[in-house]
Amino acid sequence: MARSIAQAALEVLAGTRPLIQLSRSLNPECYLALQHRAVLTRKHAARSKGNPQPHLSPMVRSVRACSISESICEASIVVAEEGRCRAIAMRLERADGIWQVTALEIG
Repeated sequence: MARSIAQAALEVLAGTRPLIQLSRSLNPECYLALQHRAVLTRKHAARSKGNPQPHLSPMVRSVRACSISESICEASIVVAEEGRCRAIAMRLERADGIWQVTALEIG
């Protein structure tokens, strides 16, 4: 699940996936933070000379998960993009049988 959410979040930042697709996977704070970052990323890409698309072909390279309890899991994800790697950290919590990201940091 962490792999899929990380990949989808980077695609949102790249503008190749609509944010609404992550609405069930992210809690409201994470959803708004990702929305804000996506807007800023696109504005920056539009002002930059060069390639207007910020994140091309991100690919998840590895995922490490640590179970904190039966309803909490934390994961670190390494993602490779053209010319660089970046890290993503997330905390997933299960409530009412649904796993949701409650903390998301994209490096």
